Amino acid sequence: MSLVTRRPGVRPGVSDGSAGNRVPTLPSRGAVATDLAAGAGAVVRADGSATVVDIAGLGLRIPVSPAVTGRRGRSGRPAFVHAATDVDLRLHAGRVHGLVGESGCGKSVLASTLVGLLPAGTQVAGTVRIDDVDVTGALGDPRDRTWDRLRGRVVGLVAQSSATFLTPTRTVGAQLAETVAALRGPQAPEALLARVGLDASALRAYPHELSGGMAGRAALAFALAGNPQVIVADEPTASLDPELTALVLCLLREVADAGAAVLLITHDLASLRATEVADDVSVMYAGQILEHGPAARVLTSPAHAYTGALLDALPERGLRPLRGMPPSLVDLDPAAALAGLAERLGLPTDLPGGAA
Repeated sequence: MSLVTRRPGVRPGVSDGSAGNRVPTLPSRGAVATDLAAGAGAVVRADGSATVVDIAGLGLRIPVSPAVTGRRGRSGRPAFVHAATDVDLRLHAGRVHGLVGESGCGKSVLASTLVGLLPAGTQVAGTVRIDDVDVTGALGDPRDRTWDRLRGRVVGLVAQSSATFLTPTRTVGAQLAETVAALRGPQAPEALLARVGLDASALRAYPHELSGGMAGRAALAFALAGNPQVIVADEPTASLDPELTALVLCLLREVADAGAAVLLITHDLASLRATEVADDVSVMYAGQILEHGPAARVLTSPAHAYTGALLDALPERGLRPLRGMPPSLVDLDPAAALAGLAERLGLPTDLPGGAA
């Protein structure tokens, strides 16, 4: 597949429409490293960056009520959402790792996994290590004391729908000050807002008074309050226009350049290609990782046919949408899911499950 022409980064000093708030310049990046050279269990990459999150063979089965699905398992037992199947994923300090795929493929469940917010009763296989702590046994219990040390302090979450994640009847400043105090964060609310390009006047604003771009940056400020080593950004640019999207992605790039590991969950392949903020990319389908590798390679010359089909749906690649719909994850047979994907791609039904 042909290489995409590199596009210019965000122009410095572009306003998002809010007085006193300026879009930072997209920082320059070094050459993207080649595929991961570290083997299983390694704690550093070949380029020396530390592994902060190591997910190996993760399987997640989330029970759902028959009232929700209209289905029951055998012997009247509840059905299960097969949110992750044999997932391997590593996050490295100083790098942005993009996780892409169609809606409903399990991306956001991985975000919940890393902050200990999986529903009670979730069945877990494989292992998850965060900051060299094995949290596998705590994944199905959001109240496990393990998360007291990790949530907000080691892993910060930029939740979906940044405009609605705050309490609407309290100012941004009151809520951010409370968060800083609870996490014993090293930076004052004013400093956190300045870090994400917001004026201190935003502290006096109520959530509904923030523009989309301001809300997205405020969400990042909250995630940074505990000075975490990992930032998980779950669809942080949803519903934003291209300029504001580039603004938020630029900020995430800056967070990684300051030393954090960033997991960027998105379905916006066009913005990933245009801004070039990601170092690595994994492609997810029906709870499975089908491809992973350097962003420069995955987003231009993918090895897996599914990744190629997602890219071909972009306007600059011909606007050829993938036919059909992804399967429901309820009681999903992983092999059947891949066979169905092969049919969507017009390929033989013995399509292999992954490509590096």
